[in-house]
Order: sequence, then structure tokens, then C-alpha cells
Amino acid sequence: MDTVTPDPRRWWALGALVASMLTLGFDMTILNVALPTMAADLGATTGEQQWMADAYVVVFAALMLPAGLLGDRFGRRLMLIAGLGIFLAGSVVGALAGDVNTVIAARAVMGVGAALVTPLALSVLPSLFGPDERTKAVGVMSAASALGLPLGPIIGGWLLDHFWWGSVFLVNVPMAALGIAACVFLLPETRDPASPKVDTVSTALTAAGLGVLVYAIIEAPVRGWGDPLVLVMLAGAAVLIAALVLRERRLTRPMLDMTLLAHRGFLFNTLAATLVMFVLSGLLFVLPPYLQAVLGNDALGTGVRLLPMMGGLLVAARTAQPVVARFGARAVVSAGLAVLSFAALLGSRTTVESGYGFTALWLSVAGLGFGLAVVPAMDAALGTLPADRAGSGSGLLMTLRQVGGAIGIALLGSLLAGVFRDRLDVTGLPAGAADTAGESVVAAHVVAERTGAEALVASANSAYVHGMGVVLLVCAVASLVASVLAAVFLADAKDTEELVPASADARQ
Repeated sequence: MDTVTPDPRRWWALGALVASMLTLGFDMTILNVALPTMAADLGATTGEQQWMADAYVVVFAALMLPAGLLGDRFGRRLMLIAGLGIFLAGSVVGALAGDVNTVIAARAVMGVGAALVTPLALSVLPSLFGPDERTKAVGVMSAASALGLPLGPIIGGWLLDHFWWGSVFLVNVPMAALGIAACVFLLPETRDPASPKVDTVSTALTAAGLGVLVYAIIEAPVRGWGDPLVLVMLAGAAVLIAALVLRERRLTRPMLDMTLLAHRGFLFNTLAATLVMFVLSGLLFVLPPYLQAVLGNDALGTGVRLLPMMGGLLVAARTAQPVVARFGARAVVSAGLAVLSFAALLGSRTTVESGYGFTALWLSVAGLGFGLAVVPAMDAALGTLPADRAGSGSGLLMTLRQVGGAIGIALLGSLLAGVFRDRLDVTGLPAGAADTAGESVVAAHVVAERTGAEALVASANSAYVHGMGVVLLVCAVASLVASVLAAVFLADAKDTEELVPASADARQ
């Protein structure tokens, strides 16, 4: 195995990457807290709220593979700076938006920037750090993303209590500017000119396939799963994604490197990280309306009440390295997923009368499980990558994670919307008011206030908590299945380490 010559600036460079990831982590949760307020001010339905979250995630997932290749080819630092600049521009558009569609467009632009930043920040690590330091560096990066998660709701909540909702976008501007400055002055330029070229057709197939799939999942609860448009969209998504896989398998230098998925260590660690993102994205979508609308907290209070999850995540990110060294990545990833499953099962027992104390308990356990699963899984997956495929490999890893996040928001959000609408009692309401109340728990509260239907508030709270319980139960089952699969199929450390030289030899 080739040795990595330590770069004397590597820890300062890691600081630049941390600033970049902090910006993205910050934005990931600040919108979740803002959604109930934005839904009330903009009149956004649950589906439109899902698109405000998913427009970012779908573009993010679709463009990460070509972004990784652009960085390999033209310079990772250059593309990082460009990505942060695009993210900054999208934030400005979002802050000035006056309707739902403009917000969705701004989120899509921010997704382009985030797609450039995330895989390149990760792909720089193997060139800066040797195997002995890389786990620590991945832990620091994960902690940076995690630190942004609680900062987003808290600062976002404070902004929403004092300013208009657009301020949650505007606050990204100084964060992105700081990240750009850190990259310019601290990060060395790295590239791999021999990397595959960006395939425009494959990029279009990825974006179209994911977009159509997410659209179908979001529209299904409203139109019905048997609706012709939904069925056509699902079939179209299957055709587009199949065409992408077939095209990539025929190319000599594919953008979507399917041979990486033949490596057991990379495949199952990536699947574990993807499943965790599926669960986490769903949790962060369903929790803020519960904390804000059902429990009656303001935006700042909602952000503060998400802290137990972030606390558990930070503890796990800090302790993951010594625990993995003692018990091995397979045991830790499997245990982390089992803990996440237990937390979701506990959360599914939440009732309207449970209060915040019970919620704080299972949120803490969920954060611990998330951190224990995702940090060693990502580190082990990155450890299988040869140096010359760091960009495309980390791009594939992050793409699949974001696909998991997008589908998590779309599928779990749609499940919640369907259960909420079915359980909501709108007896006695005019047809228009009944339709509006069924759009979301926030909308139901607004209708109740306008019509004086006090019983509607109790029905909406009960329906929402029941829907959240169903979502958490699905998360618990998915996490438990993933835990068993991880225990059975994940490679041991020695098997994972052998993949790098083997892959390198195969190309010489």
C-alpha cells in the first residue's frame, strides 16, 4: 500500500473543510425548524414543504458524482470554492423569495453548491491523512456536520422569533463566505487529471430518475398509489435509473463506478450510512411540527429541544474511534443501528400527553445510535478507496447517502401526510376548510383558529402524533433489518484493508 506523506498544513486544511461542512450542516436543520412558520406564511401544503426540503436533496444527490469528478480533474479546492459561492448565491435568492416556487428554486441552487462541497471535502481526506489519522479526521468532519445540526435550529429559531423567515437563508451568507476564505488560505490544491470525464447524459439520467421518483412518492398520498400519473412516474423512474446503470456498465471509464459496489466493505458500509440518512432525514422532517404545533413551542424553543439528538450524536462521534479499535467496525455499526432501532421504537410510543421529557429521552438515544453507525461506516467505506478514485468513490458514497435522505423525506413524509389526513376529523367544516386542514397539522391549527373549531385542534394533534408514531415504527423496523445485515455481511477490518492494494494492482 502506498504511504501518504503527511502534509504539514493538514490539520489547518481540515479546519477549512470543517468550515465548509459546518455551513452545510447548519443549513440542513435550519429549514426544518423554519418549515412550520413558512407553511403558515406562504400557505405551503405538506407536499410543498416536502419539495422545499427535497429540491435541495434531489439536486444534491444527482450532482455529487459529477462534482467529485470535476474536483478530481480541475482541482478540489477550486471546486470547493465554486460550490460555496453557488451555495451563497442560492441563499441570497431564498432570503428574497416571496412565494413557494421561488423558495424551491433557491433550494435547488443551494443543492448545486452543496453537491460540489460535500464529496470534495471528503475526497481530500485520503490525500491529507494516512490510515492512522484518517479515522480521527473523518470523526472531526462528522462532528463538524453534527455541530451544525444543533446550531441551525437554535440560531434559526432565534431569527424566526425576531425577523422574517427569509433570515434563515440570509444567515448562510457569512458562513459560506468564511468557508470560502478558509479554503483559499488554508487548503492545498489536489487533483487527479486522469479521472473520468463528466458524462452529461449520465448526469441527466441521474437527475431525471431521482426527480421523477421523488415526485411520484410525494404525490402518491394525495392522488393515490393507483393513480395513472403516479404509476407512470414510478415506471419512468425505474426506466431512467435502469438506463443509467446500463449506460455506466458499458463505459470504459464510468462516472458511476459500479465496480466499487462489488467490494463488500464499500457496498455494505455505504448501505449502512444510506439507511441511517433515510431514518435521520425522516426524523428531522416529522419532529419540528410536533414540537412546534402539537407541544406549542416557538421556533427557538423547537430548535433547543432538538439538542438531545445532537448531544447523543456528538458523544458517539467522539467515542467512535476507540470503540471501533476495540470491537471492530462491523460490531459497532451493527450495534449503532440496533440502538437507532430501539430509539425509533421508543419514539413510536409517543402520545399527545407524553410531554417533552419522553421525547428528549428517545432523541438522545437516536443521536447516539446515529453517530455510532455512521462514523465507522463512512470511514470504513472511504478506507476501501484507492487514491486515484477518491473523488468518484466518495461522490458515490455521498450520492447514495443523499438518495437515502431524499427518499426518507419523500416516503416518510408522504406516509405521515396520508395517515394524518385519514385520521383527522373534519366533521362540520366546509369542504374548502376541510381540504385545507388536511394539508398539514400547521394548516389545521390555522383553520381551527379562523373558524373557532376547537375540537379540530385536538383532532389534528392526535392525528399528527399517530402519524409520527407510524413513521417511527417504520424507521425502527428498517434500522433493525439493517443492523442484522451489517452483522452478517460487513467485512472485517483486515478484509477492508486488502481492497485498496488489490484495486490499485488491477489498474496497473
